[in-house]
Amino acid sequence: MAQLPDGDPAPRDGALPASALDAARPLSLYVHVPFCRVRCGYCDFNTYTPSELGDLSPTTYLGAAIAELDLAARILGRRRVDTVFFGGGTPTMLPDAQLAGLLGAISERFELAPGAEVTTEANPESVTPAYFETLREAGFTRISLGLQSVVPHVLGVLDRQHTPRRGLEAAGWARDAGFQHISLDLIYGTPGESVDDWRASLDAVAATSVDHVSAYSLIVEEGTRLASRVRRGERPMPDEDDLADKYVIADDTLGALGFANYEVSNWARPGGECRHNLAYWRGADWWGIGPGAHSHVGGVRFWNRKHPRSYAASLAAGESPALAREVLGEEERRVERVLLELRLADGVPLNVLTASERGRLPQFVGQGLAVVEGEHLALTRAGRLLADGVVRDLLD
Repeated sequence: MAQLPDGDPAPRDGALPASALDAARPLSLYVHVPFCRVRCGYCDFNTYTPSELGDLSPTTYLGAAIAELDLAARILGRRRVDTVFFGGGTPTMLPDAQLAGLLGAISERFELAPGAEVTTEANPESVTPAYFETLREAGFTRISLGLQSVVPHVLGVLDRQHTPRRGLEAAGWARDAGFQHISLDLIYGTPGESVDDWRASLDAVAATSVDHVSAYSLIVEEGTRLASRVRRGERPMPDEDDLADKYVIADDTLGALGFANYEVSNWARPGGECRHNLAYWRGADWWGIGPGAHSHVGGVRFWNRKHPRSYAASLAAGESPALAREVLGEEERRVERVLLELRLADGVPLNVLTASERGRLPQFVGQGLAVVEGEHLALTRAGRLLADGVVRDLLD
């Protein structure tokens, strides 16, 4: 699993500098549910299977998560919350009543804004029509389904447990339960995935009524089973040219279906954009609940203890579960704006760039990697394919 970054020790009481506490700023909440039935071979997220957690039960986790909500409410006050996102792990491994109860605990401690977006990630094998109905009645507004692929041999390489049909059925169940906003997560570049395999997964989108698609290139993360297989020569590394070709195919196919690319790896029909993720990319405040969860409040970034056991123990002792934090300076926040906002279709305002950075713009425009539209710099599709490199070469 990915390691937590270094930082300064976080205060035991979780206190934040007064300069960070501005109730007028938008606030989002992220709730990390660290449970998975099995760990997929490519995944390095902070997740745990039942055998790894032993006697640490979901009930213990829920008690700790609610204790952290209490802590957040004490520090932030009864702030208005615009978006809530339950991620993992597999949030839908919790019984539907428990997941709904966590949302209820949030609404008791914070003011959910009218029309607040409330999302949960869901794996197709962990949901039923009745499960979605319970969530909809509880106030959830958006479902993000981990489909990844509709091709059996690709799912097998990824160690996914669901069948292709189950994933598409789950999207239909969510729609029948009254969810207007449904997203499918797809992965491209899996070893052995052909162009036709990838097209089949994209074509499956047309057979659903989803309004959002996230498509990510497979990254072979150190410490995963897939990385071990690649190292032993059992699987090839994803090919960069193949990944680029499949990104272009995704952009063309989804565009023909009425989806617009609004962030490098995300497409939506009009009104289907994920408001929670937009809050991240635009530098809003968010508090992450759960083991290993990261937060950002008023230029202070902090992150929780990683293991569910130490996370729960901190809260049981009446202390913040935050392990470390960093207070971002003005220049760090500016650089972060460029890194994040340039990924968006709207781009980054020119006045965020330094004079020397603005002086470099003609080379990116001339290479067809970016355009200047009004007072914003935005990436072209060619630029999106090289986004990290463009940002690296642009910044001072």
